Amino acid sequence: RVRCGRSLDGYPFNPCLTEAQYKEMEEKVSSTLSGLTGELKGTFYPLTGMSKEVQQKLIDDHFLFKEGDRFLQAANACRFWPTGRGIFHNDAKTFLVWCNEEDHLRIISMQMGGDLGQVYRRLVTAVNEIEKRLPFSHNDRFGFLTFCPTNLGTTVRASVHIK
Repeated sequence: RVRCGRSLDGYPFNPCLTEAQYKEMEEKVSSTLSGLTGELKGTFYPLTGMSKEVQQKLIDDHFLFKEGDRFLQAANACRFWPTGRGIFHNDAKTFLVWCNEEDHLRIISMQMGGDLGQVYRRLVTAVNEIEKRLPFSHNDRFGFLTFCPTNLGTTVRASVHIK
């Protein structure tokens, strides 16, 4: 699994977002992602209105995030939950985007097997396609700006699960 976080340019970090901004961002993200084609083509699922059973299945399958932990709650990053949050995944479930979890976007590429290069290339392709339609917050000194300072810079993280 390789993932990165992105913040949308022109919007504050989650603790400062209004309910209207959450909704506006979800709409922009949903419409942008619905325009993806090929391997990245998929469906956006808003958390608002999603049944608890569907949420739990997606969480159990490691596709969906849970409501923030006590640290995110203390930072006021979970306001208006679940408004403005959602998940997108492609048909093969090898490409996912979390909307308004900790960061505005968490873009994830993953698959079974050992082809880390393919997973990384899919992520890069997706990030480039999304950025054509949604500009990201970037600073010349710090790189891509994210709510959590540990994700500044490229924001890329890779992990391998070994059975």
